[in-house]
Amino acid sequence: MKTASSTQAIVNQIFDQDSLTEFLKQETAHGLSFEQCAFDGLNLYRLNMQGAQFVECSFADTCFESCQLAETRWLHCKAGRADFRLANLTDALLCQSDLNNTNWELAKLASVRFLEVKLTGARFRGAETLGIEFHESLLIGADLRGMSFRKKTLEGLNFSDADLAGCDFRDAVFNKGSLREAHLKNARFDGADLRSVDLQGLTIASVSQHFKGCLISHEQAAELVGGLGVRVV
Repeated sequence: MKTASSTQAIVNQIFDQDSLTEFLKQETAHGLSFEQCAFDGLNLYRLNMQGAQFVECSFADTCFESCQLAETRWLHCKAGRADFRLANLTDALLCQSDLNNTNWELAKLASVRFLEVKLTGARFRGAETLGIEFHESLLIGADLRGMSFRKKTLEGLNFSDADLAGCDFRDAVFNKGSLREAHLKNARFDGADLRSVDLQGLTIASVSQHFKGCLISHEQAAELVGGLGVRVV
């Protein structure tokens, strides 16, 4: 029997639907560490894997709809096109993983941390995101509509071409990263510090509409004015 602090490693296994379900009938997921395992294409609807750890695992096209994934840890995983709709990932940590084109719609993502992950094309519409954190991550073309980043320090986030409609960036500090060609309808940037973020592709009109009250650098201002054919010397 595992103690509360022990970890059992499952290494280099290729799971199918039945074998994983049967395995979890015998073992509680909390304290399990799946390492270099493959779960590709499985439908894990409503499966309880709370507290499990995944290291260098593959989840391509895997369905996690309505799964219990709170307090899970994901390191160096590949989960392209995985579906996390309605899943509970409260307090989960996802680090240095490929999560491109994943679906997080209506998922519970309170206090989830995404560290150095790829989330190009990811969809977060309707997700519960109180306390969510992104750090040094790619969010290119992601659907983040309505998400709040108020008063947060945003380190190295690439929002290029992302849908940020209705997002709240008030008093946020951007440390590098990009807003190039992002969709900003009804987004708020009052008091935000944008001096180190890439604003290429934005126009004077879009800045006056969306960035009132924010802070930009002299170089950024010159680039924006340059778009009008005016030189700043």
